[in-house]
Amino acid sequence: METGLETKVAFGDMMQAFEAFKDANDERLDQIEKRMSADVVTAEKVDRINRAVDEAKARLDELTLKSRRPQLSGETTEAQPAAREHKAAFDTYVRKGESQGLSALEAKAMSVGSGPDGGFLVPPEVEAEIGRRLYAISPLRSIGSIRQISAALYKKPFSTNGLANGWVGETQARPETGSITLAELQFPAMELYAMPSATQTLLDDAVVNIDQWLAEEVQLVFAEQEGIAFVTGDGVNKPKGFLSYTKVADASWSWGNVGYLATGVAGGFAATNPSDRLIDLIYTLKIGYRQNASWVMNRRTQGLIRKFRDVNGNYLWEPAARPDGKATLMNFPVTECEPMPDVATDSFALGFGDFASGYLIVDRVGVRVLRDPYSAKPYVLFYTTKRVGGGIQNFEAIKLMKFGLT
Repeated sequence: METGLETKVAFGDMMQAFEAFKDANDERLDQIEKRMSADVVTAEKVDRINRAVDEAKARLDELTLKSRRPQLSGETTEAQPAAREHKAAFDTYVRKGESQGLSALEAKAMSVGSGPDGGFLVPPEVEAEIGRRLYAISPLRSIGSIRQISAALYKKPFSTNGLANGWVGETQARPETGSITLAELQFPAMELYAMPSATQTLLDDAVVNIDQWLAEEVQLVFAEQEGIAFVTGDGVNKPKGFLSYTKVADASWSWGNVGYLATGVAGGFAATNPSDRLIDLIYTLKIGYRQNASWVMNRRTQGLIRKFRDVNGNYLWEPAARPDGKATLMNFPVTECEPMPDVATDSFALGFGDFASGYLIVDRVGVRVLRDPYSAKPYVLFYTTKRVGGGIQNFEAIKLMKFGLT
């Protein structure tokens, strides 16, 4: 079946499942209202259909990602002879292990750290393709801010006492401004690696597009490891996740900490009007961040919140209006992020904020590949590395929900 048609069918299946879910959940809520408890069969039915919605959405996301994925052509789109030469030399190195061409090119370009021990840079279009695929499937990359760097460390200064400001007339003398106290945030780029393997038969097959094969092999490994690090990474040889910073009650928030609201219930929402706390969390953000905000949660938390209705009986969670869109919660987009914790006592299972302003991802330019035909004979291993870092750059822009008493 054509991908476009498959996507339309999957979108229809997801919408149909959601309508069935709403009917079943309405029945469950009516039973609770009339009898103070829901029938076991009805509750099981709701959970079953809820899982079906998740499965249909996952299938739709997979097909949407597939339709967005550009295919690498067999020839480089670069018109520069040097780019074509690099691509041809890289192809020869991957297929046959002959590194003389790449060594000569990198020596000519005065590259540092290249050679048999450090691997060789992939062609620019392959690096760009890996970056595009990571953007499409890595949750935090789709909403965070991304910056490319050429050094091992990115430093960002910020003012701890705010910028001097005020109004002044056109011809008035400008008042002398006070001294600004600056501090510095640092974002080191850490090494992330993947080691795909191939048979020599595959490498000898001229029809196989080596560039596309490599991008496909490393994308899921890189995306999975990045996704975990951007959420829970401790900053030691990996990016620092936004859940790893010191968390304080939002009423006591100060720069350098992440503010949170508690649900008031250990391991859950309040039994009555559970959505009220979601509204409170929305309005902990200043309006400048709130208008660009997103929810971040895993699919199990999303399944829990999907059951919430407002006073008029409307569901707060709504599926995407089109196949390539995002579900929304109270009209804010939902980013499904599996590394987020489940709802449990004192867990921080729900994030809300302007992640483009709040979280910075730094990518060091250059993806390297080292060919290893010896360690896993008869397979050829390709030790592929990229450098990436991350951390919070604006502590005002991200808030959390704590599923606890205080």
